[in-house]
Amino acid sequence: MIHENLESWPAGIIKTKHRERMLFVLKNAAKPLSAMEIWAEIKKNNPPSSLSTVYRSLEQFIKKGVITKLTIMNHELAVYELTRSQHKHYAVCWGCQKMFPMEYCPVEQSLPEMIGDGFQVKGHNLEIYGYCRECSQQ
Repeated sequence: MIHENLESWPAGIIKTKHRERMLFVLKNAAKPLSAMEIWAEIKKNNPPSSLSTVYRSLEQFIKKGVITKLTIMNHELAVYELTRSQHKHYAVCWGCQKMFPMEYCPVEQSLPEMIGDGFQVKGHNLEIYGYCRECSQQ
């Protein structure tokens, strides 16, 4: 698996400049990005590629565990981020749609007690919604 250091290329995915650029964009992103945002970043300094190529590459990276796809409730677009050695959760503002990373996982410590004996947790998702400071003052 490739992590934030991008030292190795995932087996089974052909290495192209376009895909390398996609991973570079995601590695340096301050927040999860939509496919359209990734495509716009790639287009800035590279020959044009199609948005459908971005989507196909994202799907390959997801299957190999390189990228994580986040689908936020009431959002029409999915967002993507590089799979990190530690997972993240986000609070999402209903007003402006900004995503705020949480400092720690509030679920991780209590998962075994919540589920019971014998269940092996392989992942989880947590969504928190509300209004950011700016939107709550409007």
